Amino acid sequence: MTHALILIDIQQGFSDPVWGTRNNPDAEENAARLLKAWRAKKMPVFHIRHLSTSKNSPLMAGTPGAQFNRLVAPVALEAVLEKTVNSGFIGTDLESRLRQKMISHLVICGLTTPHCVSSTARMAANLGFDVSLAHDACAAFSSNADNSWNAGATPLSAAQIHDTAISQIHGEFVQAKSTESIIKAIG
Repeated sequence: MTHALILIDIQQGFSDPVWGTRNNPDAEENAARLLKAWRAKKMPVFHIRHLSTSKNSPLMAGTPGAQFNRLVAPVALEAVLEKTVNSGFIGTDLESRLRQKMISHLVICGLTTPHCVSSTARMAANLGFDVSLAHDACAAFSSNADNSWNAGATPLSAAQIHDTAISQIHGEFVQAKSTESIIKAIG
């Protein structure tokens, strides 16, 4: 079984305070540990970058926030794919690249858990890939968004949002695993 590592939106813009309170401050370091293990084994790595079309976004193309976090910055010959929507499969050639390399198992990590990570993981599973989610190499932000849809809604912590997002996809779309257990599994 060929494994690929997919790092989703681990970008400088996610350190902007506009996002609110975040869980898992070690997410990028755990992603870097995965990346180091993949590079040591010379296994395929795909870096996904979100380029927001909103001019107020910290992830807008051409801004420092759109750049990759230095801990997981791509090196020569590592694929970099850019997207403007949640799923790493929409508007990119990710699926065809994976199929060309006969990759059947994906290890996914990144930012943010309930958005681009979940969307990409769900779509990967729907496309027939076997997906492991490095839950401790992902992070989420608290719900400080507009609750006008439900004025009585209780704000959720970043940890609650992260855990809920993972619990909704674990078992059906992914197998949620720790960084350590994934590194051990690849030898």
